Amino acid sequence: PTYATGDNTLKYVRETRRVNGADVETVLLDSVASQANRMEEALLEAWERKEVSFPVIGVDFTGDEALRDLGKVTSLQAPHRIADAILRDAMSADGTLFRDTDAGRAYTDATPRNATAVFRYCPTALVFGVWDSTGPKGGLGAKFARVLTSEIVGVGFQSGAKVGSRLDPLGIQANVEIYHHKDDDSEWTLDEGEAKKDKGKPVPFNRKGGEGKGKPSAVNHSNIAPSKDEWAGGVTFDYAEQVVVLSLAGIRKLRFTAGYDGATLSADAARAAHGALAALGLAAVAYARAWGHDLRSRCLLVPEGELVLQAVLASGATEDYALSTSAASALLRMAAEAAGVAGLGWEREPIALAPAPKLVALVKKSRAEAAAGAVED
Repeated sequence: PTYATGDNTLKYVRETRRVNGADVETVLLDSVASQANRMEEALLEAWERKEVSFPVIGVDFTGDEALRDLGKVTSLQAPHRIADAILRDAMSADGTLFRDTDAGRAYTDATPRNATAVFRYCPTALVFGVWDSTGPKGGLGAKFARVLTSEIVGVGFQSGAKVGSRLDPLGIQANVEIYHHKDDDSEWTLDEGEAKKDKGKPVPFNRKGGEGKGKPSAVNHSNIAPSKDEWAGGVTFDYAEQVVVLSLAGIRKLRFTAGYDGATLSADAARAAHGALAALGLAAVAYARAWGHDLRSRCLLVPEGELVLQAVLASGATEDYALSTSAASALLRMAAEAAGVAGLGWEREPIALAPAPKLVALVKKSRAEAAAGAVED
């Protein structure tokens, strides 16, 4: 992944890390946030196949024909999970905004000292972390630290160069002038008589963010001269390393003091909830591994060997465990059942929401502006 630097410097994130006792140059291949999104994607697919079961909240856009292509956006896809603005600006079947529903109010009041509501309605937010910064409490909204982190780095890397060019098969030359059409600003014309005028002069055709104002390249014609980019031309490396950490200590920091009915919970109930969250995190790791690591164009990684996780005990001793998706699914099912017996059962039916009219209008207006923006300065 490339990152803006504001000047001509390497656009990749490079770090010196300790590898086997030595300082080694590494480059970031996939960040913690990106890995979390990939794990959520993998969990969503497994959930849709009914291989795993846990609470999911979804906003269905298919009721509006113009937005049907958006499908359903779930709490596993929304950037800020249960705290995301997409859910905030969605409503239940009776027209109640999500934050005003029983589930929404319970989530708003939840804190790490009593995370019962988040566990009940969106446990993945406790695994991957969430900050309720857009809710009624604003910046004072509760923060739940992620307990599962993963990142992938390339070890021992060298940066390369990227080249580009285009030979127009029509042989169109770059010195031809084109103009905005007077009847349709999104169309171009060669005829000055048909051109849009500004102070009597034809207006050169230009698309927002495009190059070659008034030239055929503005409408994707003509040649592109060969160029070389030495700041974002890819990297080669010795090998990639993925580091995954599921913090059981982080999970134990979450408190479950009151049940769904408000009654005080026992320590056993809290431990059962911790177990269910740990199992959910392990399922995320296993299914993401099975999903694969096709990170982006020309960055396809293949793991060496089977998935083996190392448990680091309180004494510092370690134990290795192989983990398949079927084993992770069975473990999650047993842990969720144990939590249910202890009084913290998960909602089995997904919470179904629809976008509020104002959200529908916002998306439509944004799309209209984006389409118009293609020819705006």
